[in-house]
Amino acid sequence: MNSQAPRVSANKTPAQEWGRDTWATFADLAETRPEAGLHFQTTELFDRKKDASSVTGQWFQELLSPNLGFKTIFKDFREIPKSQLKTGTDSGIEFTSVCINAAIYLPWLVSQCLKDGVVFKRQVFGHITDAAKGGVHHSGAAVDLIVDCTGLYASKLAGVEDKTVVPARGQIVVARNVAPAMFPVSGTDDSSEEACYIMTRAAGGGTILGGCYQKGSWESQPDPSLAIRIMKRCGGKGVDHLDIIRHGVGLRPVRKGGTRIELEKIDGILTVHNYGAGGAGGCEVPGTQSLADLNVYDV
Repeated sequence: MNSQAPRVSANKTPAQEWGRDTWATFADLAETRPEAGLHFQTTELFDRKKDASSVTGQWFQELLSPNLGFKTIFKDFREIPKSQLKTGTDSGIEFTSVCINAAIYLPWLVSQCLKDGVVFKRQVFGHITDAAKGGVHHSGAAVDLIVDCTGLYASKLAGVEDKTVVPARGQIVVARNVAPAMFPVSGTDDSSEEACYIMTRAAGGGTILGGCYQKGSWESQPDPSLAIRIMKRCGGKGVDHLDIIRHGVGLRPVRKGGTRIELEKIDGILTVHNYGAGGAGGCEVPGTQSLADLNVYDV
């Protein structure tokens, strides 16, 4: 589990609260609902001082920030002694987290919604308020609330058009190897936009090798040269002699100023915005959803 939205200087940040709520939910799922596709995994997160001004270094500083409250969220949190640090790193932390197999988790979430009577429909909207038009809701009733979770397309959808939302491209390699732990490192010597991270997904979902943080790039195809660098950087971290399944690309919906959770009226329709969490959307859902709920209940 990680959390990548920007933080503010306070004892309890919004992201810290989201993280605490999220951890309670995900830990319970990993313990009691194996069919949800989550499992516990040791995380060893390493930082290099020379990455402080790099793109990936700033991204990782959000994870390493003392405001994040890891010491209170994770019972087994510890700072890794200097003698146990990975070669070339300056500091590190260790704790037990969870890793999610999204290919299982997302369908499981859909199944829970269906069980609770949620109706799923596919529509194409040119404007955010099109979601409130007659005939859109399955009951035929008027729509009195729209929840905006449009991710990257918050930058394009009329009525929202938030130009502070941009993609942060990530590229991964998926391998059959099983890693002994999650190993994120703040940067590499190859590029200021590249980092190294390894995580094994639950239920035979393979091991993710990454990666990069290319802000502003919409490129959807894997870069073969980057793929080679990713695989080389993962050598010596418990996943040698790689057995590759595939290569992949994802676009994180990053928002300047952090996740937007806000209630407003658009053309008279109450709209709750919840987007811009970057690569942490799935990780922060329980926490950000709770705050979005409060926005609605306060009306």
